[in-house]
Amino acid sequence: MSLQSVLDISSEPTSFKYCNSLTSYSRFLTREVKIGDVPMGADNPIRIQSMTTTPTLDTQATIDQSIRIIEAGADYVRITAPNITEAKNLEAIKKGIRERGYTTPLIADIHFTPNAAELAARIVEKVRINPGNYADKKKFAVREYSDAQYEEELDRIRTKFLPLVKICAEYGTAMRIGTNHGSLSDRIMNRYGDTPLGMVESAMEFVRICEEENYHEIVLSMKASNTIVMVQAYRLLMNKMMEYGMSYPIHIGVTEAGEAEDGRIKSSVGIGALLEDGIGDTVRVSLTEEPEFEIPIAKALVARYDNRSSHEKIDSASNYSLDPFVHQKRNTVAVKGVGGNNVPRVVADLGHYTRIDQSDLVGLGYTYLPDEDKWNISDMACDFIYTADQSLSFDIPGTLSIIQNSSAWEKSKSKERRYPLFCEMEYFDSTDKSDEINFIAVDIHSLTESFIERVKADKTIVLMFETNNEHGMAEQREMFFRLNEQNCNTPVLLRRNYESDSELETMLSAATDLGALLLDGLGDGVWINNPKVGTEKINSTLFGILQATRTRISKTEYISCPSCGRTLFDLQETTAKIRARTDHLKGVKIGIMGCIVNGPGEMADADYGYVGTGIDKITLYKGMEVVQRNIPAEEAVDALIGLIKHHGDWVDV
Repeated sequence: MSLQSVLDISSEPTSFKYCNSLTSYSRFLTREVKIGDVPMGADNPIRIQSMTTTPTLDTQATIDQSIRIIEAGADYVRITAPNITEAKNLEAIKKGIRERGYTTPLIADIHFTPNAAELAARIVEKVRINPGNYADKKKFAVREYSDAQYEEELDRIRTKFLPLVKICAEYGTAMRIGTNHGSLSDRIMNRYGDTPLGMVESAMEFVRICEEENYHEIVLSMKASNTIVMVQAYRLLMNKMMEYGMSYPIHIGVTEAGEAEDGRIKSSVGIGALLEDGIGDTVRVSLTEEPEFEIPIAKALVARYDNRSSHEKIDSASNYSLDPFVHQKRNTVAVKGVGGNNVPRVVADLGHYTRIDQSDLVGLGYTYLPDEDKWNISDMACDFIYTADQSLSFDIPGTLSIIQNSSAWEKSKSKERRYPLFCEMEYFDSTDKSDEINFIAVDIHSLTESFIERVKADKTIVLMFETNNEHGMAEQREMFFRLNEQNCNTPVLLRRNYESDSELETMLSAATDLGALLLDGLGDGVWINNPKVGTEKINSTLFGILQATRTRISKTEYISCPSCGRTLFDLQETTAKIRARTDHLKGVKIGIMGCIVNGPGEMADADYGYVGTGIDKITLYKGMEVVQRNIPAEEAVDALIGLIKHHGDWVDV
């Protein structure tokens, strides 16, 4: 295929199609790829995997950690092999694991060293290569490539890559061609920019070489730490595969997701958005924690789709009206601070409380100081509380408003910052309404053409979308399509009801269900109802989802890699130290990278970077630019703080 024909195909998606259906759940059927005795794709279960963090030359430690990963439930274990010495040691590691009775396939992770990949492919069941690092140049240089020069570069890549393809074919070794957003080559960056399209084309160049050799044991991935970029890249990959008649299995994950609650929410937002549309044949959750802790999260995300295809039918009564490859917030009118250019609002559900006191607002970001008779308000203070039929006996903070059931609101003595919630047509039959803002709870059956027309005519309405469908994200998305089809720009709150008594399960489900919509610019507010989980946990989950979707920033963001054998310092300990001193810097993004592999590139989205460049040696970045090199690790956190202060982003606690 000529370069020009590739560009003609790649310049714009031919359609918005990237999955089987937007309303009826089914997994996209990919071809089966043999990986040892655990095949991937086709009708096989969605596979779970993780990656060791031990030095690859520490044979026993890597064997022991691999077994912990396997016993936690992983189908595959990935091990880094940054050079030929470590690639050779994969043989001893594999032998030790097999002697312990485990047959789990092993994957070698390769970046800059083709000779290491060629050796590893003779030992393990699968190799992962990164096109931007494997055979290409990445010096962040700006230049123009003529078509002839571009073809010359492709010929050079083919020469370097072809030996690995032939070895994999000979040994029956599978290959993941995994593009990372931060690892795009200069050539790709100069022609396509730092875009999802560039990510897809970077992988497709390598896929075409494989197909020319009739080698098809390929898995593809499009990872990024930015969930919007990540989801768009995977969707565009699926679109291109459909266009080219390809069906390779898909490895999904959010790279550098971080740790703790933030890492789990961010992973769920990106991975869940794809799983909801039937995309994904294997999942890796990347946390800055011990790798075995990743497995339960991945298993919980995947388990939601075991019986999803039996969900209640969703009637598609509209045309698909969004570009899935471009993020654009839905255009809405502003109604009393909801919608328009306002950030999404957070609603805390206290409707199940028998009595609401001032102390109940502490977990929602409001602490009453009786001696001073004032409220202390945090950066994660909710905007509304839903009190059902209750009236409060105390004065609320000035930044907080109350939503009440319409019947209770009508009887309320004070209507200041108190607003009614109606059920569907009840609103239009009522004679007592707010002059400022009225909430109407609707489901998909409410959204008839005549109902939407009446809503459009009233600029005090905010709709609250509800769903009881097991495939609720798709149903609520269809509801947006119906509004868009009639050019209705009324703001919408997204509400989901959960019944699990597990905080973790509720958090992962909500991050998937709400996050998938927010990534497409849908939703002007979020609301979770689950009386079995504390309101403080739900509130932090909602703010975490907004942070992960980049729709409302309320805290520091850490773009932190999960560690591996390449890491040059204690990543978990260092991340904890940096977080302890910087977690009050609202809106600042800090990249914490264990090595140079994904360092500068993945930190393209970060304000500051902390990257391992030698044993206990750190290089600091401001954006993509190196500021200080080879700082001793014991001094590096202080140096990072100094850098933040120098650029005016520091605030005292």
